[in-house]
Amino acid sequence: MTTVVAVRKGGQVTMAADSLVTFGDTRLSHRAEANQKIFTVEDAAGQSLFAVAGAAAHFLVLQHALAAQPREALLFGSKHEIFRTFTLLHPVLKDSFFMQTKEDEHEPYESSQFTMLMANQSGIYGIYSYREVFEFKQFWSIGSGRSFALGAMHAAYDIKSRTSRDVAEAGIAAACEFDRNSAPPVDVLTLKLKVSK
Repeated sequence: MTTVVAVRKGGQVTMAADSLVTFGDTRLSHRAEANQKIFTVEDAAGQSLFAVAGAAAHFLVLQHALAAQPREALLFGSKHEIFRTFTLLHPVLKDSFFMQTKEDEHEPYESSQFTMLMANQSGIYGIYSYREVFEFKQFWSIGSGRSFALGAMHAAYDIKSRTSRDVAEAGIAAACEFDRNSAPPVDVLTLKLKVSK
């Protein structure tokens, strides 16, 4: 698993992620493999940051699937744009990358099988397996260390001197300290928000 956090504060949005990969009981540290969990996509409005929790295959599949799309088709400026973009991407994931769409017998829709966090100049978004899109006003986290990260970010967020980067680093530090599936080093990227909230 992993821990990824995103924070919006003071006109900026920051995403941070740990670097540990686990395969069952096996840990693959940063020393063994240069594992970077955040990737950047050049989209219609500029640049978006993405990170995925769950199967390691998701990282490469989503990176390649998004890179194969025309830049003008990658619309990530609102919940509705993101939903539409990922709905159009779903057949590509099935046909070109052999994604298994079934999670259980009684599911309401075909699954895209991912848990993703995205940040860009318009804010922070969580994208989930049925293409549900949530927009987070302050911060959010995904992965096995998310509970620790959310608690730490909740405690740090309202301290006026803390920047989005400070809050994100507090969340990742807590996850790396207490979650057995998260470990440093940590990648941290910051973008400027279009509208400060």
